[in-house]
Amino acid sequence: MTDDREKKSGSEKDVSLPASTALTVKDLVDYAEGSVVSRTVAKNDAGTITLFAFDAGQELSEHSTPFDAFVHVLDGEAELVIGGEPVKARAGDLVVMPADVPHAVRATERFKMMLVMLRAAGD
Repeated sequence: MTDDREKKSGSEKDVSLPASTALTVKDLVDYAEGSVVSRTVAKNDAGTITLFAFDAGQELSEHSTPFDAFVHVLDGEAELVIGGEPVKARAGDLVVMPADVPHAVRATERFKMMLVMLRAAGD
């Protein structure tokens, strides 16, 4: 039997983590030379949690989303540009990117982040 998560994502493996288990989050996604690697670990009607590993110099170009986004840097350092303002973030930092505000991400060195996107109630 397939649950709703598998129907939405196409693969339960991509969106499920073991319950009641302590996990080292930064170890759940691996670096790849010259690439940005992503792994969605949770997805439902309220939002998504996606892990990213950026090789040095890689970036996500400027875009906006209709959801508040929370970036938790897990390893390394990056520069975020939010509404035209640069924000340096390093391992342990949390940065809020408000809904509908253009933002971009650039890896000043290899870095990993957890991106939590939350939909507003009623969306």
